[in-house]
Amino acid sequence: MSSVILSKKQARNISLYRQGLQKPIFGSGKKGSLVAIERLGYVQIDTISVVERAHHHVLYSRVPGYESALLDELIEKDKTVFEYWSHAAAYLPMKDYRFSLSRKQALTGGSTQWFEEDKKLQQYILDKVRAEGSVQAKDFEHTRKGVSGWWEWKPAKKALEHLFMKGELMVARREGFRKIYDLPERVLPETVNTVKPTLEEYAEYLIYSTINSLSLATVDDIAHLRSAHLKTSVKKKIQILIEQKRLLSVLFSGTEDTYYTTEEILNESSTSRKKYVSILSPFDNSTIRRKRLLKLFDYDYTIECYVPEPKRKYGYFCLPVLYGADFIARIDCKAERKKKIFSVVNLFPENGYSKSECGDIIGDELKRFALWNGCETIEWK
Repeated sequence: MSSVILSKKQARNISLYRQGLQKPIFGSGKKGSLVAIERLGYVQIDTISVVERAHHHVLYSRVPGYESALLDELIEKDKTVFEYWSHAAAYLPMKDYRFSLSRKQALTGGSTQWFEEDKKLQQYILDKVRAEGSVQAKDFEHTRKGVSGWWEWKPAKKALEHLFMKGELMVARREGFRKIYDLPERVLPETVNTVKPTLEEYAEYLIYSTINSLSLATVDDIAHLRSAHLKTSVKKKIQILIEQKRLLSVLFSGTEDTYYTTEEILNESSTSRKKYVSILSPFDNSTIRRKRLLKLFDYDYTIECYVPEPKRKYGYFCLPVLYGADFIARIDCKAERKKKIFSVVNLFPENGYSKSECGDIIGDELKRFALWNGCETIEWK
């Protein structure tokens, strides 16, 4: 079957519209937040709080009226979102819960572990949770002076994380940023599907969830950080879906990669007369895959908080700036919440824009972003 040919501009518009970054398409408030998470497939959790943490920032960028309490409600009260692992720690739609079981059972069966397991300690923790209720890592701190206790914090934290990754415990909620663990039967809604998918079902889920989020996805996008065995299954399933005319292959200028999508997505409205401005998280679903970002948007982005300070070009936590379908700048900024000051250390224009042009374009959005971060004044450094 011949491929659909798109210009790079068309590909950008299709991708960003589906992501909710060309105009608000998910609705507002809590309902819109859930729709956004279900469309994106996951929202990455991150500990860095230079500005509001990534999982809140991603939803703010797409959902009018978003507040952090809304995500807490979706997790704790509505139970329509749960915490687990995507390519990193993430919040995922509860409707996709069964597709987390493949990783959990692989880990239970002895797949590669992050660190050595302490089965005795894990059993102690499970017994404690069953008998006494939810726990957090600090419940296992050893406070007696001069005595080395068996249940020290570090081993207990490792055991909790192993139980979490294997699915024997879930994160029921967070207090501050601390995980509160409990048994799955106390966390999961009664209606959730807990049947482990077959390999073919899992491959099809990965294909459609990735395309549903990105609009246009390569095999590497779909099988990102997955095993070679699963990647092979994804390739086979794509060919079947192509033959069934349920998927289309797409090519666009500037890359030899083959992308996949659906006819429905190609036919969606993907342009907007208004050019929206978004100051995005480095962990945003539209920016986290850096190779894709470079190929599709010609935007070479690296987060530099993990780079030694002398080697940084742009700053510790520089944020991508999207205008319409183009990334036009990156902005190094910080929310100084106690002082209620939003500090802009520097603004780096790109794509032919000057610094003053970028400043004018992002001015209103910068004010809104600062207020959402709890700041009343913007201070340009």
